[in-house]
Amino acid sequence: MAKTKTSHVCQSCGAVSARWQGRCESCGEWNTIVEEMVDSGVGAGPRSATAAGRPVQLVPLSGETESAARIETGLAELDRVTGGGFVMGSAVLVGGDPGIGKSTLLLQAGAALAERGKRVVYVSGEEAVAQIRLRAQRLGLGDRNVSLASETNVEIILATLQQGPAPHLVIIDSIQTLWTDRVDSAPGTVTQVRTSAQALTRFAKKSGAAVVLVGHVTKDGQIAGPRVVEHMVDAVLYFEGDASHTFRILRGVKNRYGATDEIGVFEMTTLGLQEVANPSALFLDQRDEGAAGSAVFAGMEGTRPVLCEIQALVAPSPLGTPRRAVVGWDSSRLSMVLAVLESRCGVRIGANDIYLNVAGGLKINEPAADLAVAAALISSLTGSPLPSDAVYFGEISLAGGVRPVVHASLRLREAQKLGFKSAVTGRLGAGDKANGIAVGEYSELAELVGRIAAKGQRAAAE
Repeated sequence: MAKTKTSHVCQSCGAVSARWQGRCESCGEWNTIVEEMVDSGVGAGPRSATAAGRPVQLVPLSGETESAARIETGLAELDRVTGGGFVMGSAVLVGGDPGIGKSTLLLQAGAALAERGKRVVYVSGEEAVAQIRLRAQRLGLGDRNVSLASETNVEIILATLQQGPAPHLVIIDSIQTLWTDRVDSAPGTVTQVRTSAQALTRFAKKSGAAVVLVGHVTKDGQIAGPRVVEHMVDAVLYFEGDASHTFRILRGVKNRYGATDEIGVFEMTTLGLQEVANPSALFLDQRDEGAAGSAVFAGMEGTRPVLCEIQALVAPSPLGTPRRAVVGWDSSRLSMVLAVLESRCGVRIGANDIYLNVAGGLKINEPAADLAVAAALISSLTGSPLPSDAVYFGEISLAGGVRPVVHASLRLREAQKLGFKSAVTGRLGAGDKANGIAVGEYSELAELVGRIAAKGQRAAAE
């Protein structure tokens, strides 16, 4: 009898090593390497499968195209992120922190589709059928025609889905709880997650059903398991939020059938997740008008302009190494802005404790927030409040210049719609329109810093 071969696979990144070790050399995580069968390890193929030897039919690039059929859920924010609804035959991966509302959102989406006469199957590996019914009754969805199942074996799930007509939407909650007979590993391991996701994705392509997989996230906010799962699926959505706030943000980071970086905003209520049609008004609600260190940033999330408040606090530090606390923005980007203020604008700010916060829990990724952050820092340092009817956006270069950003017209239109009278930014492009709002264009950051500082000196003299 042949000896069974094994290898050691990291459960965090999927790297393969010849022997067990406490720390993975690829991702640096500790105690994540598990011994697995070589036949079911990373890179191994199904030995029992045989090639049919049938050649594939080649077709020319030019020809008629068919638009992918979509099913709209009726939840406008969810349909916006997915690009107009779930595409039939696609696989979607939804990740998020525990308790953020992933199961609630998908249950509401499934109930909305069932109300339109679509066949929806909800399979949970974490909850019993009675628990799912209790949640549906709490959300007022107990009478919807959604088929439920509590199962973790992939073969049983696929056999159940293949009975009768093909469903329009299949929800799997969650992919980390599934296991298949084809591999000898515990549920949640890299091999089980990869093989289960591959089987469900293959079912979606063959049956034409839209399959939504729920994925747990690690402490770093990434979906747990091998990154190859994100490459298998057609769309990857992250459900973000903060336990101290009532709203949640659904962000698309990959979408083969639509735009990426789109967001949908929901508010968590006693009746489930409610859509927020105007997120800018929500983020600016009860903002600190007239307080030093507060600036309104006109940002873009995908194709949607979103206005939010950036708060900065600059205070003398009693420590030898000043504190730097950042919430909702990149800390490395803050260090760059502080260095530019010190070197190019002559502002002595590095010896202070600096706290920066994006109000409402929104996470900003684009560099257009540089100008708003710099304005908030100078406002807090000088004690000079910024105009409450002004918005700020622009990228700061290492030379101290203010560079223009894309979609300036959309940002200005959103600001004008919410009642703002002026905007501070870099030089507008030839095709950008002011949209009835006064625009202050700056080519150098030092000009804006001098203006804010002068205003603070006049206020102190009075």
